Order: sequence, then structure tokens, then C-alpha cells
Amino acid sequence: MSDKVAVLVAGSWGTALASVLAANHPEVYLWTRNASQSEEINAKHTNERYLPGAVLPGNIIATTDMAEAVAGAKAVVIVAPSSGMRQVARSLKPHWKEEMLCVHATKGFETETMKRMSTVISEELGCDEDRIVVLSGPSHAEEVVRHCPTTVVVASLDEKAAIRAQDLFMNNDFRVYTNRDMLGVELAGALKNIIALGAGMSDGLGYGDNAKAALITRGIAEISRVGVELGANPLTFAGLAGIGDLVVTATSKHSRNWRAGSLLGQGKPLDEVLGSMGMVVEGIRTTQAAYAISAKLGVQMPITDQIYHVLFLGRSPREAVEALMGRDPKAELESISQETWEQWHT
Repeated sequence: MSDKVAVLVAGSWGTALASVLAANHPEVYLWTRNASQSEEINAKHTNERYLPGAVLPGNIIATTDMAEAVAGAKAVVIVAPSSGMRQVARSLKPHWKEEMLCVHATKGFETETMKRMSTVISEELGCDEDRIVVLSGPSHAEEVVRHCPTTVVVASLDEKAAIRAQDLFMNNDFRVYTNRDMLGVELAGALKNIIALGAGMSDGLGYGDNAKAALITRGIAEISRVGVELGANPLTFAGLAGIGDLVVTATSKHSRNWRAGSLLGQGKPLDEVLGSMGMVVEGIRTTQAAYAISAKLGVQMPITDQIYHVLFLGRSPREAVEALMGRDPKAELESISQETWEQWHT
């Protein structure tokens, strides 16, 4: 098998990861459905719609032909929006080879089924979930493509697969750690987008740093609570995929979720906000899925609950904040029981 790597699809994050891989491998194929985008990447080495001003390495080859993109590749990296993941994985299936490493870097759920992306991919490829690796962590595409120092985590049920993914991506600008808690890493990467929406709303309302710090802190408690209930290691939420990714997504001007939340906090209606973004805001769909998961598990997710009411039931951001501040008194560490904590420390 060659040293070729394939990346599906050519959005901002897929293109940025292709640029990381191009520093490590002689051939990186970037698949897109858009013929004009493919022509632009090959002729000008740019992807202006998604990464304006960035110059891409010359060994990134864009194509609209899935067979051409994947043929002979030692690894396939899927970076489709959560809403399109099943269709992309289904299109990959006829060209998939057992020996290929499969990595995904999508942070979200399939809303209709509440399934994680690794589950969706494994179902469509007809393989076990331990064949899949997830890449996550604090990493804005706009900075990665400029070779700003970035640190991420790759997780898999198969430690050897995670190490293969680590070797695939790691270089002087892009440091990669491994983690065997794939469930926790995927949950953290998806759920932090909800909290980032809330942080943006807080800023849009002009509430300042105190409010945002509290929302981020209680947000990670909420993410941990549902994660532990589903079987994740609580320590994962204190790492790169948890606190690390939440902080960068809830505070950065590059964050689509923060920007969308900020506009909502300023009083813009959701349809107008989404129309102005130009790219997918994963936190919207994730809020729908997490609201359903919370109800199914009987786990309290008060921030998620209030953001769901803002997005889909007409509550104003200010009313949502008032509802959160007016909740009954709680103990800070109630979110993970003593019994659960001791389970991980014995």
C-alpha cells in the first residue's frame, strides 16, 4: 500500500487536516462534490470559501471522484458534517479496504438516531467500531492551516489503531496524544458545541467574563454527568477533548458556535443567524440530540435544556439565563457521585 492519504470532504476542517497530512505524506487526496472547488484547489492551491487567504500545499490533490480519492490510500480521514456523515460513509463503502485506517474528525450526533459518528461509520462500512479512530481537541481550522501550534487527541477502542493515527498526523506543528476512551472523546467533542452556543449568547447579552466562566465550568460538569452515565471515563472531560476544546470553542472569534450564540444573544432570529453563517453550526443539531439523550437517560442537563428552549421553543436568551440563575440551590460536586469517582480512583 502506498503512502497516500485521502480526506473526505473539503470543508474548512477537512482542508486544514489535509494541509497537516501534506506535511507528512507525499500524496493527499481531498474529495469534494463541488467541481469548481476541486478546480480551485488544484489550480490555485486555495479554498477561499472555507479558508480565505490560506495557501495550501501543492501535494494536495482535489477530486470529485471518490474512487480516485481512496484508491490505494493507507488511511481515510472523514470530516463530513454530522448531517451528511452517513451518506459519505455509504459512498465510501464500495472503495473501502479492510487494511485502510479510518479516522473521523466530526463533532456531533446523527440527530434522527442520537448515534455517535463512529457508530454511523461502522454501520455503513460494515466493520466493528474498534476499526474507527476519532480525532478531537482544541483546534480551529483557521489556525491549523497557518501552522499555529496545535495539540489534539486521537481515540480508539483499539490502541494500535490510535497509535497509527497518531503517527499519521503528528509533526512539529501538530502534536497528537492517544486516548482509549473513544466514547468520552466523541461525547465531549459534540456536547461542547452546545455550551459554546451558550457562551456566545452570554457575550451577546453583554454579561461579561464572570458569567461566561461560570457557564463554561458548569458546562463541563454537565457534559461529564451525561458522559459518565453513558460509560465514559470522567478524566477524559478534564483533557484536550473536554476542557481544552470547550474553552477554545466557547471563547474564540473563529468558533461558529460562539458566533451563532452571540448573534442570538443580540436578538437575531435563528433563521437569520444560520443564513449569515455560511457554514454548518453543529451545536444546533447537537442540542436537539442532547436534549433527547438527557430525557432518555433521566440526566439533568440544565444548560442544554435552556438552549434548546431558545433555539426551538421561542424562549429569549435573557429568559434562559434567568431560569438558570433561579434554579434550586445545589452542591457543586453533585454531578458525579462519590461512588462513581471512587470507581475511577481504585
